Amino acid sequence: MHAHKLLSRPDLLALRLEWKQRGLTFVFTNGCFDVLHRGHVEYLQQARALGDILAVGLNSDDSVRALKGPGRPVVCEQDRAAILCGLQDVDYVSIFPEASVERLVASLLPDILVKGGDYSVEEVVGRQVVEAAGGRVATLCHIPGRSTTGLAGAPVDPTG
Repeated sequence: MHAHKLLSRPDLLALRLEWKQRGLTFVFTNGCFDVLHRGHVEYLQQARALGDILAVGLNSDDSVRALKGPGRPVVCEQDRAAILCGLQDVDYVSIFPEASVERLVASLLPDILVKGGDYSVEEVVGRQVVEAAGGRVATLCHIPGRSTTGLAGAPVDPTG
C-alpha cells in the first residue's frame, strides 16, 4: 500500500497549511467509496484535474454503517483506503469517524470542495464555510447507474 498517502487528520491539516503557503490549489472530496467502481475513478480523475493536490476524506466503517445501514460497508475502511491510495489521481486519503464531514471540511478549508453530480451545490456539506473562506464548491458529472448501491445485485452492462 502507498502508506505515505494515508494521513491522520493532524498530518493532513499540517500539509494543508504548507500547501496554502506554497500557493497550491487544494481540492478535497469525501465519501464512502465502498466497492470502488468506474464512476468513482472517473469522478476522482475529474476532481484531481481541478487543482494541484487532491485529498479524499474517507468515511470510517462505523460512519458508513450509520449512513448506509447494517451490512455496509462491503469493504472495510483499511482496504477502501488502500485502494484509493493506489489511484494515481489521489494524492492523500484521511479516514474520518463522523457521519458528517462538516468538521473536517471546516478545518481544512479547501480551495475547491468537490462532490458528485448527484448532489446540487446547495446540498454539499461544508459549502457555506468553504465559500465564506474564499473557496468554491463544484459538482462533477454523475454517471447514471454507477453507484455502489445501484450496482449491488444489478447485472453488469459491459457497454458502460
